[in-house]
Amino acid sequence: MRERHVPERSCVVCNKKMPKRDLVRVVLTPAGVCTVDETGKLAGRGAYLCHQLACWGRAVKGGRLAHALRGEVTADDKARLTEFSATLIA
Repeated sequence: MRERHVPERSCVVCNKKMPKRDLVRVVLTPAGVCTVDETGKLAGRGAYLCHQLACWGRAVKGGRLAHALRGEVTADDKARLTEFSATLIA
């Protein structure tokens, strides 16, 4: 039997390729709000991050996430993403 195709994505910080389901999607909605997309189906520009706290820290503090999303990540958005990263288990 033929193997099923598993979609892969890359973390925008460490550039590690992994199956899409193993990464966390962050989306910049058309309204300009940056949020974690737990369903993977929110409308807007998306970027993927792995479960490493170092990647989340660099994405939020540096400009990598804003560059990948092609938009502005506000201080409120950064605070919300930092809160979410605290819940991750590496």
